[in-house]
Amino acid sequence: MGGRWRDGTGQLVVPGPGGADGPVVLPLEIAASYRARTRGLLGRDSLAGAMLLSPASGVHTFGMRIPIDVAYLDRRLTVLAVRTMPPGRLGLPRLRARHVLEAEAGSMAGWGLRAGVSVQVKGDVSGSA
Repeated sequence: MGGRWRDGTGQLVVPGPGGADGPVVLPLEIAASYRARTRGLLGRDSLAGAMLLSPASGVHTFGMRIPIDVAYLDRRLTVLAVRTMPPGRLGLPRLRARHVLEAEAGSMAGWGLRAGVSVQVKGDVSGSA
């Protein structure tokens, strides 16, 4: 689960907020290399789904065109905190954060993503740790 990933795509599975809706499954981009993490969402006007930066404990939005939601995850992929960041900001690193999820502002609330929720990453994205 929380090992090392390689750059690529997969699926992010967020447990449903309850009821018969089931989990929310979203397209996921993985940015695991230094180059991919550094680029992140810079220069984009939109994102379908989410981007996982790993390893990462903090992000900035300098050079971004859109506000984003940022979820800080621990090594077990449990959400520590969710913040919305406008362009041009520096987010302080989070203690215990090992991964960061980014999505368009407002998306994470719609998915039911909040502190304490554990997510899953599916797909052929794990490298040889």
